Amino acid sequence: MARSSTRKGSILARPDLGALAERRIAIEGIDPEIDGGRFPARAVVGWPFEVEADVFSDGHDVIRAALVTRADGAREESEVEMTHVINDRWTATTSFPDIGPWGYSIIAWRDLFANWHKDTGKKIAAGLDVTLEAEEGRELVQAALEARPRPSREDRKALKELLDQVTPAAPHQRIDLLMSDAALELMLRAGPRVNLTRYEKELAVFVDPVKAAFSAWYELMPRSWGPDGEHGTFKDVIGRLDYVRDLGFDVLYFPPIHPIGKTNRKGRNNTLTPAPDDPGSPYAIGSEEGGHREVHPALGTLKDFDRLVKEANRHGLEVAIDFAIQCSPDHPWIKEHPEWFDWRPDGTIKFAENPPKKYEDIVNVHFYRKAIPDLWYELRDIVLFWIDHGVKIFRVDNPHTKPFPFWEWMIAEVREKYPDTVFLAEAFTRPKLMKRLAKVGFNQSYSYFTWRNTKHELTEYLTELTTEECRHYMRPNFFVNTPDINPVFLQTSGRPGFRSRLVLAASLGGNYGVYNGYEINEATPVPGKEEYLDSEKYQLRDWDFDREGHIKDDIRLMNSIRHEHPAMADFTNLRFFTAHDDAVLYYGKFDEATHSYLLFHVLLDPFAPRNFAFEVPLWEFGLPDDGAIEVRDLLHGNSFTWEGKSHMLSLSPEQRPYAIWQLLPRGGAA
Repeated sequence: MARSSTRKGSILARPDLGALAERRIAIEGIDPEIDGGRFPARAVVGWPFEVEADVFSDGHDVIRAALVTRADGAREESEVEMTHVINDRWTATTSFPDIGPWGYSIIAWRDLFANWHKDTGKKIAAGLDVTLEAEEGRELVQAALEARPRPSREDRKALKELLDQVTPAAPHQRIDLLMSDAALELMLRAGPRVNLTRYEKELAVFVDPVKAAFSAWYELMPRSWGPDGEHGTFKDVIGRLDYVRDLGFDVLYFPPIHPIGKTNRKGRNNTLTPAPDDPGSPYAIGSEEGGHREVHPALGTLKDFDRLVKEANRHGLEVAIDFAIQCSPDHPWIKEHPEWFDWRPDGTIKFAENPPKKYEDIVNVHFYRKAIPDLWYELRDIVLFWIDHGVKIFRVDNPHTKPFPFWEWMIAEVREKYPDTVFLAEAFTRPKLMKRLAKVGFNQSYSYFTWRNTKHELTEYLTELTTEECRHYMRPNFFVNTPDINPVFLQTSGRPGFRSRLVLAASLGGNYGVYNGYEINEATPVPGKEEYLDSEKYQLRDWDFDREGHIKDDIRLMNSIRHEHPAMADFTNLRFFTAHDDAVLYYGKFDEATHSYLLFHVLLDPFAPRNFAFEVPLWEFGLPDDGAIEVRDLLHGNSFTWEGKSHMLSLSPEQRPYAIWQLLPRGGAA
């Protein structure tokens, strides 16, 4: 049976005609406006933030519009005049000086003096008498002087001087003065805003630190960085910070560093029969030594961790840690807060599972019933605890299995005190779910890049991410591999495939990451699975990062290019171009403000060389098809000229499966 309900009042309320009549200007189609203003757009401190809207009125009067912004809690607004583009579409670009929440909206008004100026100019050109028009123009200047709010002191002085000059005694002088560029500029600035209309709501934008949009992550498990295969410590990692920094990374990320439970501890290759010295999975968090606020004793102490964070910062690295909301059966919470967990009818605790897959060493909390609000507060305070220990970047494990309301609340609570905190959502799940996590607060998101290998797949996916609405709130982090994911492409492609995927990840996205072992082309799989054989999730590994065939030079090169060329910072400035071979992805990153223009050719076939034709995008610089442009080869350092649009190039998987070019149009700089 359908339910019914009763509400009082008319669905269509009768308007106040006076107020309605004043709103002659339509403001609609604002971009960005996320879900009707339900969620904030995302910006980066100091970076351009563009807003578009449809702004129009009845008739043919001149209208003007402005983008208005204000910091959260502030009363004063800043204005940036909008520019008409085409078909009543307007645009404006601003930037935000501070991290945190801001508001923005759009205002528009009829500009009577500009309209008078336009029409009078037409009459003068037609040779008509404009004596009355001169008087109308003078009256508009007088109205500007008397308007509320009043013009600035300087503008009032200029308006008075103009009025003194446009007396009826000199009609030709009057019209010349009123039609002058100086008068128009003065009135554009100080004239009254007739039918001033403000968009019906103030929209929210959260301004992130640069590290949220532009970062290169290196992931390692500290326990495998000890000498001669021994259990590593925080002190051991301190001794290897130069290695990570030399590769050019700026974020050093650790999977969970907490005590590991013993109940149902996993052995090598995820077996249920561990040897006595098997360390267990770091994701089985919690033991008699503590839980999410403690560190594994074999890694050291909290003081050792604090020293590691300090030394990492001194090396130009920020430390990121895993925020994994899951527990070993030995976690102290189970005894202290049994109401936070699910229990089976026989009284046993319910283990984590994704049927038919089971995680025998992990149990999950639940977020409702008697767990709310205490569990929510505890999880928030865990994040604040690690912030107090110098961590401002959190990779969140499986956030898509936890409630959206929790994330929206928790992230907002943390950002109220620490607005520069960054949260990365590790959610390889359905597209709309991933986007919702970004809307509720996650700065970065794992993505499907890991499984996009062909030219069509990459072009289609990147076009979605960089041109559709999600570009305003969702920033992907292109991890090439993770401890959980050993992609089939890497298992089968060898060194050429590792090099190509590195270049794609580092150049297509603002954020990207590698898990250690990538630099030595580690890809030995569990047969038939996207998992690593002898994964260090279940055992210690003794890494030889100087192994023959390593690609450390490629990593250094890409991280160097990322920092030396401003075009690399933005994610949405990606443009695809024509290469006449389906095994070659050809694209550019262009930044007009800094005259930074890069082109990339990446070979997607790791087994066969390609000789192909491609088009130099001369049209992007207003050049004809037979024009010429200076270019620098960023791999070899030589400079030359590309003449004409069509050229040939060869790429070989065994030599170098990619090419990178810096374009130097007139006015550019090397």
